[in-house]
Amino acid sequence: MRIPSGVSGFDHLVQGGFLPERLYVLSGPPGSGKTTFTAQFISEGLRNGENCLYVTMHESREELVEDMASYEFGFETLTTSEQFRFVNLTSKRAGRLLSQSSGSGGPSSVGALSEKLVAFVNARGIERLVIDSTMLLELFFTEGDTEMTRFLTALKGCDATTLLISEMTDPSAYSDEHFLAHGVVFFHNYLEATGMTRGIQVVKMRGTDIDSDIRSLRFTDEGLVIDPTKRVDF
Repeated sequence: MRIPSGVSGFDHLVQGGFLPERLYVLSGPPGSGKTTFTAQFISEGLRNGENCLYVTMHESREELVEDMASYEFGFETLTTSEQFRFVNLTSKRAGRLLSQSSGSGGPSSVGALSEKLVAFVNARGIERLVIDSTMLLELFFTEGDTEMTRFLTALKGCDATTLLISEMTDPSAYSDEHFLAHGVVFFHNYLEATGMTRGIQVVKMRGTDIDSDIRSLRFTDEGLVIDPTKRVDF
């Protein structure tokens, strides 16, 4: 069984969608489409009656909904469902989770944080999970790469299909999250005199036949649209 992404044209690149209960990293520069992709992913799950969780550290639920309101894939309406949960780890509402996730009284105990998050996902039957982003997660981890590795390893053990946003801008520079993830999708954008050229590239996808070519990506009223037949050269 494959998990449909909700992004037009993407599933054609990955044999029908994501393999379930696996960890996928979305990498690329700011403004390249990562957050919009995850919003479409969540919207598709809610349309299918799935429990979805969006975890962030840099915006409120209202800000995310407002950012996606200009699109027509229904994020604003769909996220009013009881099957959608939103957690900002820096908010007062998440204070209990953070305090319980740290044996030292702060949010830096990655083992406890990982355990709490995975337990939350599994206990509530979360089927789609988005975490935005690794750059901000690192602010919680005092031991850098070691703690990030532990966190990602724990994520791979949860029951949800997980999309993890990474701000890495160089597709040739692999980091811990790329090595540990089941799949890596890279977003490209290049400003030319005639405008912005955008592309999407499936760099890695375990259990899936991929070609790793960069394919055309466009922002439309319906959200991101990918042309799986159009190759883009940067």
